[in-house]
Amino acid sequence: QVQLVESGGGLVQAGDSRRLSCAVSGWALSNYDMGWFRQAPGKEREFVAAIRWRSGSTRYADSVKGRFTIARDNVENTVYLQMNSLKPEDTAVYYCAATPKSLLTAVPPRDMDYWGKGTLVTVSS
Repeated sequence: QVQLVESGGGLVQAGDSRRLSCAVSGWALSNYDMGWFRQAPGKEREFVAAIRWRSGSTRYADSVKGRFTIARDNVENTVYLQMNSLKPEDTAVYYCAATPKSLLTAVPPRDMDYWGKGTLVTVSS
């Protein structure tokens, strides 16, 4: 059974850093792309960052480029999202997702195949 389990959310202050983790199990990860999405209150879910498991190639939303870093650990089967210089507008539920499609081009959230339950990040000003 495919499982994605996020952790690491919490309350932080503007300017702080936080690392989110997504523990992955249930399939051959080398054939999947992994993504982080987020959904703020009253807004649609949006793309944040993606990584190709096999190559490690990455892509970021313009709003987080230079501040967030996505990485994967092949031994621990975990995807990370390192978030630096956090802003109040980064407040959202952050979701880990997976798909066999390439995330190096835009894939709408509805086309992702597997989702975690999310972890809430709140950034206070």
